[in-house]
Amino acid sequence: MKVGFVNIFGKPNAGKSTLLNALMGEKLAIVSHKVQTTRHRVKGILTEKNYQVVLSDTPGIIDPRYKLHEKMMQSVRTALEDADLGLLLVDVKDNWQENDALFSSLRLKVAALVVINKTDAVNAARLEEAKHFFEQKPYCRELVLISALKKKGIDELLQKIISYLPEGEPFYTGDDLTDLPVKFFASEIIREKIFNLYEEEIPYHTTVLVQEFAEKTTLVKIRADIIVQRETQKGIILGEGGKMIKKLGTEARKDIEAFLGQKVFLELFVKVREKWRESDVFLKEYGY
Repeated sequence: MKVGFVNIFGKPNAGKSTLLNALMGEKLAIVSHKVQTTRHRVKGILTEKNYQVVLSDTPGIIDPRYKLHEKMMQSVRTALEDADLGLLLVDVKDNWQENDALFSSLRLKVAALVVINKTDAVNAARLEEAKHFFEQKPYCRELVLISALKKKGIDELLQKIISYLPEGEPFYTGDDLTDLPVKFFASEIIREKIFNLYEEEIPYHTTVLVQEFAEKTTLVKIRADIIVQRETQKGIILGEGGKMIKKLGTEARKDIEAFLGQKVFLELFVKVREKWRESDVFLKEYGY
């Protein structure tokens, strides 16, 4: 049996979360067009008769500006240490030199595949240029072209991944798709809706803490706090007459119900915690 940890690295918005979801065939990682949506390392466990691939989506690699960023980059460093194979993901429309500098700086000690993403958005000549650029790099064992969003090239990529993994016993038994608790995904779905519904800096100043996750006979009751840094941000989250938080709650509830496969009663509250992104105490409480 082929088993191993396969960790995805890249710049913000390269499509790491979309790739994890495409490989898993399930939506485990939240997705937004805004950068730095992913804050946690999200693992997906892909188990079949002859392989177990433990996939990790990691935060986009950035220069930390505050303690939250430092925590995010710590999860990247952990992923570097336990990888059996690295996937170095490149948005084909992005600056290749910047990606090259980033991948070189990782100093991966294991084999890596360079995965060129969003190939449906450029012409064949541009793809050939990208292949020629990255195939020469010392960190590139092989190069794969994909469109994670369109699920093109995903099966080929998975077969290449399996071929590089060592033989061994599975790390996880049963049919679980992840090692994270269900309430983590509830909080992430709420946070995804904040990224999608609110503009500019609001999503980056917020986090979500699930205070209650109770499985009743007929439904799941979830009570969650949306944490912001200032009173003005609380007003924006609520909206005039509570209009925006009602919309947020409705959209989040529908997606959580689809994820859990059962009815959900969702209560949302907004709490102000000044400079929570710089507080070790708050960051620990919020799961970072």
